[in-house]
Amino acid sequence: MQLYPIETGNFKLDGGAMFGVVPKTLWNRTNPADHNNRIDLAARSLLIEDGNRLILIDTGMGNKQSEKFFSYYDMWGDHSMEKSLKKYGFHKDDITDVFMTHLHFDHCGGSIQWNKDRTGYEPAFKNAKFWTNKEHWLWATEPNNREKASFLKENLLPMEESGQLYFINKTNTTDFQKGSEFGFDILFADGHTDKQMIPHISYKGKTLVFMADLLPTVGHIPLPYVMGYDTRPLLTLSEKEKFLKNAAKNEFYLFLEHDAHHQICTLGERENRVHLKNSHTFEEIFN
Repeated sequence: MQLYPIETGNFKLDGGAMFGVVPKTLWNRTNPADHNNRIDLAARSLLIEDGNRLILIDTGMGNKQSEKFFSYYDMWGDHSMEKSLKKYGFHKDDITDVFMTHLHFDHCGGSIQWNKDRTGYEPAFKNAKFWTNKEHWLWATEPNNREKASFLKENLLPMEESGQLYFINKTNTTDFQKGSEFGFDILFADGHTDKQMIPHISYKGKTLVFMADLLPTVGHIPLPYVMGYDTRPLLTLSEKEKFLKNAAKNEFYLFLEHDAHHQICTLGERENRVHLKNSHTFEEIFN
């Protein structure tokens, strides 16, 4: 097995929305805001090469939305899915599986693209199966009013129409599934959105956890630092506390999807509080 960090692009979001009820004087220390109160964020995917399978976890925003849409997110930098895959000798057509932690547009938008004459949409990975779970698919395709703006029909319906949509075989009723179709464990979390999936990957003697929106940045490590986007913030608090303590105890390496300036972090625990232990690049740990 080989893993590769895939940088699909950088963007910005309102810092207040990203930190909920936490005052700016506190979160601005770790995630400094610009003059529009927006903070730097990444859309970082993970590629798993495992035998004949090439599994991509999340796909970023993609490029099919309008100029007006992207203006809300102040895209910056020169990363792209295509360039990141090419860096490691791959093409989008090589991808066999796309595993989507959840279906918010900044996590699955890159799964679908315009067709050649821009009259409709098609899968961006023509040879891939697109994986979610039944509960979250229903949540996303019949959205509540709070999340409706994050579940875009042009990202979702073409997956189903193409015949390339598949559902994870959830084998038990607990929130943690040992083993899966992909060879890694999955934590199911409901605070941010219903049935978000957090992969736990055993790699080179370490456990690498793809954090998605359970821990967006290192600035979100303190327990009360919960995004305003979370549908069930009190549940996020309990899910986060349980996970972070476990991650510190077991020395997990946390792969940060949204932290533009930190790819991986580790945690420590002192006086019953979890804290940032170290921040690393992917290459520092695994090369």
